[in-house]
Amino acid sequence: MSAGEPSASAVSPPSALPTLRARVLETSRELLASGGLAALSMREVARRAGVTHQAPYHHFPDKESIVAELVTEGFEELSRRMALANDAAAAGGKTAVLRRAAAAFLGFALEHPAVFRVMFRPEMCDAARFPRALAAAEGARAECERLVRIVHDGHYSQALASMHWAHVHGLACLVLDGPLGAELPTEEARRAHLMEASAHFAALVVGGLGHQT
Repeated sequence: MSAGEPSASAVSPPSALPTLRARVLETSRELLASGGLAALSMREVARRAGVTHQAPYHHFPDKESIVAELVTEGFEELSRRMALANDAAAAGGKTAVLRRAAAAFLGFALEHPAVFRVMFRPEMCDAARFPRALAAAEGARAECERLVRIVHDGHYSQALASMHWAHVHGLACLVLDGPLGAELPTEEARRAHLMEASAHFAALVVGGLGHQT
């Protein structure tokens, strides 16, 4: 090798370089996290990503399309976590699966707060326009339904699903955007509080099942 040639270690292989699409999405996540939806624009994404103003349009026709892809990825990750929790039901029983499911949902919300905030807001991202986002959301809903059937011996109703969803979603919102966020400033304190609250909820639900007529 001549002195003018770069060494193999100095040149990143093509597979190690992020694609334009991946750079656009990662930059969009950062903007969403730092300034919310108002901070996200096609021009600012391009500037932050270090590409031309037209480059993001090669993959996304508009800002909402970027948000829809982030929402899609969010629901897919949430579904994956919920599925793992549900899969453990046979070994741990109802109380354990409720606590695992809460940890899955709340852990996602704490780790991805910016994406979580837009996932359930149709005025921010109309999933009806984006089939992949809609399918991903339905996947998460299916895992919620599966949890209800596991805990309630095969029975399912929208009311039961709403109860379980309201528990975790409400806790997440109280911590991310409500008074609990100020009272629990560290992630460690937030996780501990959320897990304790979820343990109480699981005990009440499972205990109540034994008293149903």
